[in-house]
Amino acid sequence: MSLSTLPLSYCTNVHPGRTVSEVVQGLEHYTAPVQSAHGEPIAAGLWLAAAVVRELRESPAALERLQRALADHRLDCYTLNAFPYGDFHSERVKEQVYLPDWTTHARREYTQQCAELLAQLLPEGTEGSLSTVPLGFKEFAREPDFVDRCIGQLLDLARSLDDLHDDAGRVIRLAIEPEPLCVLETTAETVHFFERLQAAAEAAGLGDVARRHLGVCYDVCHQSVEFEDVAASIARLNSAEVRINKVHLTCALRLERPAENREGRQALARYVEPRYLHQTLARRRNGEILRCVDLHEELCAVPPVEFLEAEEWRTHFHVPVNAESIGPLRTTRDDLRRAVEAASRLPYAPHLEVETYTWGVLPGERKPSLVEGLAAELAATRTLLRHTP
Repeated sequence: MSLSTLPLSYCTNVHPGRTVSEVVQGLEHYTAPVQSAHGEPIAAGLWLAAAVVRELRESPAALERLQRALADHRLDCYTLNAFPYGDFHSERVKEQVYLPDWTTHARREYTQQCAELLAQLLPEGTEGSLSTVPLGFKEFAREPDFVDRCIGQLLDLARSLDDLHDDAGRVIRLAIEPEPLCVLETTAETVHFFERLQAAAEAAGLGDVARRHLGVCYDVCHQSVEFEDVAASIARLNSAEVRINKVHLTCALRLERPAENREGRQALARYVEPRYLHQTLARRRNGEILRCVDLHEELCAVPPVEFLEAEEWRTHFHVPVNAESIGPLRTTRDDLRRAVEAASRLPYAPHLEVETYTWGVLPGERKPSLVEGLAAELAATRTLLRHTP
């Protein structure tokens, strides 16, 4: 039992990558300088939007350019972020990031194509992982057969990943990423879904294939926002034989004692922004969890009574993982420590990736440069990993 010995990854969805040229420029302008500043090898956790995947498939020269850029800068690539399908840096992403969902052929085809590309980028002897949407957004998933249709698409993908293993000798594992207010949100929902998925796989003669290729991406921020005990959550997934193929090393915002912490609520209001969805959950003193789809100014200024009287709020806003607090707000970094310790006790080693994609929308004028910020996150994470028992 130990943590992954692969180079620590950071997800490149933090900088634009709408074309192959932009992806390569990101490696040159950000990832390579981050590696230099960090002073140790790192991996590029590439985000390849659907348009980029199409370009790479249609142009052998474009794929060769990407492979050469990774080689020239000595950057490994063993994981892709196949969650955002479209432009993750448009003016408004919000709930559209969950589309297309896992009921659609488009989502399956895109993910399969990502796997085929990753097989051509993987270092020899290394398995690959693909993070993806948690089936869909709950508000959009109204059809009674939604989950069954997702299972059908996922089993089709598992067959394709098994064929890819046979043809190319590469093991690529899917990592479904539970997230607040999505179809897969809590650990309990995730375990229940995988029980249904595995039952369907066994019925189709795909039991071993599904176990090998289908698992989760454990985003620590997401389960912290749910007020879950992250160590117990990871242990429960393991006991239910739900494989954690990837861990996103991330932190969320915490607002303690909102009723008496006006300064904190005012600070939290500065994180309201138009691009990404920032689900905000509150825990009442009786343990009840309240949910607000997105952080907004009115919630901070004039909260509903039940929110105001809650003992704590947590907001899905990925903040730098080296920060214990930001002004009057706390972060969930303690949960990050507990999650890493729990992951180290697994009988296998999930891929590890820092995914603070919000640097471009963080409030404040005295932020470090993106390279400085990412290098500081990786340095703090490397220290955390080294000191994990």
